[in-house]
Amino acid sequence: MPIQTPVMRLLGIEQPILLAPMGMVSGGALAAAVSHAGGLGILGGGYGDSAWLARECNAAGNAPIGIGFITWSLARQPALLDQALERSPRCIFLSFGDLRPFAPKVAAAGIPLIAQVQSVDQAREAVEHGASIIVAQGSEAGGHGSGRSTLPLVPAVVDAVGDVPVVAAGGIADGRGLAAALMLGAQAVLCGSVFYASTEALAHPNAKQTLTAASGDHTLRSSVFDIARGYDWPAPWTMRTLDNDFSRRWAGDLDGLKATITSESARFAEARDAGDFTTAVVIAGEAADLIRTIRPAAGIVAEMVAEAEALLKQPPYYQA
Repeated sequence: MPIQTPVMRLLGIEQPILLAPMGMVSGGALAAAVSHAGGLGILGGGYGDSAWLARECNAAGNAPIGIGFITWSLARQPALLDQALERSPRCIFLSFGDLRPFAPKVAAAGIPLIAQVQSVDQAREAVEHGASIIVAQGSEAGGHGSGRSTLPLVPAVVDAVGDVPVVAAGGIADGRGLAAALMLGAQAVLCGSVFYASTEALAHPNAKQTLTAASGDHTLRSSVFDIARGYDWPAPWTMRTLDNDFSRRWAGDLDGLKATITSESARFAEARDAGDFTTAVVIAGEAADLIRTIRPAAGIVAEMVAEAEALLKQPPYYQA
């Protein structure tokens, strides 16, 4: 029997895999590809850009997709939520901030609200404020997050939120991770880094190649690249990325970076535009070791599910 969970029925999907809404990386083509493969593709609305959102919604065509935002940034441009709801997305996905200003409007539209959290207390608050699905994100994840690890966080959140479905995120990039998440009580997984290296992702080709050669041993969680990009992220969230020459120079001297920010941000932007990822950032997590090829998103979904189903069908490790 194929994997079937309540959250899959709630979202109308055939495979227990959700695309992380990576800002400006999870575009329409990638979201559509994941959805057409049976999962749920979620656009990465990020810090909010109306023109980008319109373009990528068009790029997704008629595919059933979700739309995600950074919550504290959405609060500065709340009209973007109205723009997203006009598309009748399969879900609205909010991370890193207060759900309360947005939850009633999402509920009135009859659309599931997915809240990504990094602690048990945040999970309880998100349910109280109207989230219908919780993503428990461990610190292993690429991009912004906090301090708790996926393995203990997921079952703790499952226990805390009762009947509300939980999706696991952080360090999951193959069928082994999917099977493990299901055993922890999650009903699906949210994956980012493995799709960052997909053919449909909007990441620079050099960034994808850098990721496929990387190791999770060489990631860091810091604010160094947020400072370089001019983003004032609130506590407690920092960003996990691959390390490089820029981070090795500045991650231990954030005050020094701030003191030279005019020249360093210009150097960073020039490297980004040139595809030089010895300076520009590759936003990926500790699952980097498991990502060795750039391939279509549909193949990623199919392989992860097939591997997980095969593992879950194996006999127990202990037999009397």
